[in-house]
Amino acid sequence: MLYIPIGRKTFDLKAGEEQRNNSVEFLEQIADELIEPGEIITSPEELDGFLADIDDRNEIVTTIYQSVTFADGEFVQTLIENVKAPVVVWSVREPSIGGRLRLNSLTGGNSTSHVLRCMNHPYSFVFGNADEAHVQQKMKKQLQVHRLIGELKQLKIGVVGEHPPGFFFSGTDEDKLHQQMGVTVSRFDLQQAFEECVKLPRKKWEGAIDRAERQVIGLNRNDETVERFAQFSTYVKEKIEEEHISAIAIRCWPDFFNELGAAACSTLSQFTEDGVVSSCESDIHGSISMFILQQLTDGSAPYLGDMVHLNEASNSVVFWHCGAGAYSLAHPSQGAQSGVHPNRKLGFTMEFGLKPGRVTLFRVGYTPEGYRLLVMRGNALDTPQRFNGTSVEVQLETDVNKTLYQIMEEGFEPHYALVYDDVAEELVELGRQLGLETIVFTRD
Repeated sequence: MLYIPIGRKTFDLKAGEEQRNNSVEFLEQIADELIEPGEIITSPEELDGFLADIDDRNEIVTTIYQSVTFADGEFVQTLIENVKAPVVVWSVREPSIGGRLRLNSLTGGNSTSHVLRCMNHPYSFVFGNADEAHVQQKMKKQLQVHRLIGELKQLKIGVVGEHPPGFFFSGTDEDKLHQQMGVTVSRFDLQQAFEECVKLPRKKWEGAIDRAERQVIGLNRNDETVERFAQFSTYVKEKIEEEHISAIAIRCWPDFFNELGAAACSTLSQFTEDGVVSSCESDIHGSISMFILQQLTDGSAPYLGDMVHLNEASNSVVFWHCGAGAYSLAHPSQGAQSGVHPNRKLGFTMEFGLKPGRVTLFRVGYTPEGYRLLVMRGNALDTPQRFNGTSVEVQLETDVNKTLYQIMEEGFEPHYALVYDDVAEELVELGRQLGLETIVFTRD
């Protein structure tokens, strides 16, 4: 994190230094590393010299630009010419009311925000002093979003097989994806994976069964479909490690059933549980949606499901999929149980209802006009498992019928990512920072 305190000598720099000291003390608590000048910078030339001495300026994730006093736009112009990271513009309160205007920090922040908006540089604004709870909370959220933007630029998603015919929403424009979100795609041949995985020696893939057996109830380790799961998972894991992949999207049907003789669901479940978010039906944007939720919740396992049923009586929607879901998402009274695919009757899949709790629902969407985000919020209800496979009933904050029709009229894709936390504000801010349309269904 880069901290730039700006001031002019015509204002009360003694009072300004008190604000700077308090700000540094707070920022050091939330930053992995804080780069700061040690005093208020009072001229664009001084700022330029300070920035010139910083190594690896491209590695900076966040810049905190504090208008300790009023200062003109030359300062921030100098800053963004040298450092491309998103900027948090920070104005502090006047130290006293009556008499001389000692800092005029708010006007400084206003002027700076105007310059950044006109120069189309990503920024946000914070007002208040370092000891105020709302300032600390907003700063932490901003830092989290900026870190996520940095993670997206490093994200490589592995796509194993093309999406099934007609599943157009699972595809992507790789150039636009990289340009707008920084994500790159690495493709793998599914048939080759099938052919090679079954050649692996047993000692290589048996550990995958041991891993699953620790958390999946009723797993028959000698079942052929369980062995196929272990072989395929082991093969893909090697590719993930070789290519430094953080998320995967796998074509699951009909190939898994017809060629491998097993369901893909368990592979997706175990990878997501172990931190590599995984989507079925080669849904690239679905996997990215899961990755974003995972990063905003410090590694919590997300879920990806279809919206399949409406319950007007409880203002709720059921999200379901065939049998993929991280083990830890199972309702504690039921646990993660092994099963078979509800349509193909092949294993092994997950069979459980998800646990109750506060959730955020999210989707990275794409239309010919570009990328957009969908954000919803609700409560996962403590209800029985609604359908075979994995499912969760979510009571929305907004009217369920109005929300449904608006989603359909907007034409969003049918896979929705879900995570057990409230990160709606962070997702809205992510959309603003990336310049993406963000459609929100939450209660204010």
